[in-house]
Amino acid sequence: MSPGFSTTRLARLRETLSRHVADGDVPGLVTLISRRGETQVETIGMQAAGGSAPMKRDTIFRISSMTKPITAAAAMILIEECRLRLDEPVDRLLPELADRRVLKSVEAPLDDTVPAHRPISVRDLLTFRSGHGAVMVWPAKYPIQKAAEAAGVAPGPDQLDISPDEFMKHLGSLPLIHQPGERWLYHTGSDVLGVLIARASGQDFGAFLQERLFGPLGMKDTGFQVPAGKLDRLASAYRMDYETNAVVAFDDAGNSRWSRPPPFPAGGSGLVSTVDDYHAFCRMMLNKGRHRSQRLLSRPAVELMTTDQLTPENRIGTELFFGDGASWGMGNAVVTRRTSLSTTPGRFGWDGGYGTSAHSDPAEDMVGILMTQRMMDSPQPPRVFTDFWTSAYQAIDD
Repeated sequence: MSPGFSTTRLARLRETLSRHVADGDVPGLVTLISRRGETQVETIGMQAAGGSAPMKRDTIFRISSMTKPITAAAAMILIEECRLRLDEPVDRLLPELADRRVLKSVEAPLDDTVPAHRPISVRDLLTFRSGHGAVMVWPAKYPIQKAAEAAGVAPGPDQLDISPDEFMKHLGSLPLIHQPGERWLYHTGSDVLGVLIARASGQDFGAFLQERLFGPLGMKDTGFQVPAGKLDRLASAYRMDYETNAVVAFDDAGNSRWSRPPPFPAGGSGLVSTVDDYHAFCRMMLNKGRHRSQRLLSRPAVELMTTDQLTPENRIGTELFFGDGASWGMGNAVVTRRTSLSTTPGRFGWDGGYGTSAHSDPAEDMVGILMTQRMMDSPQPPRVFTDFWTSAYQAIDD
């Protein structure tokens, strides 16, 4: 019997996830669950479909939107140092976002606008209430969606091919979809935060993350690029082709985009990592900002990040992401009521669109991390996600 988990029930987790690999849902996966000092890791399948390299504990994955909590933590470091302030307008460092105009409705032409009631704040970026973000209609239907695509700043599966300054210039040329502070819109706030962090710190965003988070946490395989000497550990990535109803390559490890420095180090989606690296970050957050003997964030900062920050009005239209049992803090989703085995109130974390998931549960002293290389088909979690979380929580031994 392990301190935190039932040995018999842990076997169910491996059996359940092995079926997903055997059925071809994913070529392979790596999982980590930890509780009360006990850590369990499973590696199943291959790093590439039809390949010969098996999944290993140190396989590197594109973590996509699991980048967002890290970006929020980096911003909070600068807020604690008073180099950024929660309710300060971002105009000082992001003049491209000054004097905003706002669409009268999401369907409106780009010139059918009104002035913003107030400037965008750092808080707005952290809580995804800046007025920028994804309109969840596919294919693009509204003028603002088409304009964002034409400008190269639309949220989507591909990484941006423009520099941070070009990103801000193009984003600043578009009206806001909602008034600052009015509604939650997914994704873009984290990309803007990455640029803000770089300008506030005077460092490249990746260099800041390395100095202030990855280095202290020992996250040696996390970054915006996979070095040449580690490419043999990078899993290939796949997506569903709806025309052929087959899984096809999205980013082959042999010629990966992540093998080269990115033009835009995306705070919303750009990092790669491993289960152990990401576990170090999650444990720091569960420990209220402390890693071993070093404090990286204050307890109040972590509590702020992991507390629901949205009003009922902010949450209008977010059901696709949160259902009726979760909300958003700062860079993390936060569970507000139990609706399944795994949704303990206060649990926080987020998923990655390339097929990853990581959440931390203070009540259970538990972290769960799932990494696959199969792109999600919608904001609703795929079966391998729900089966992982069900299996992880059913294995709790008390």
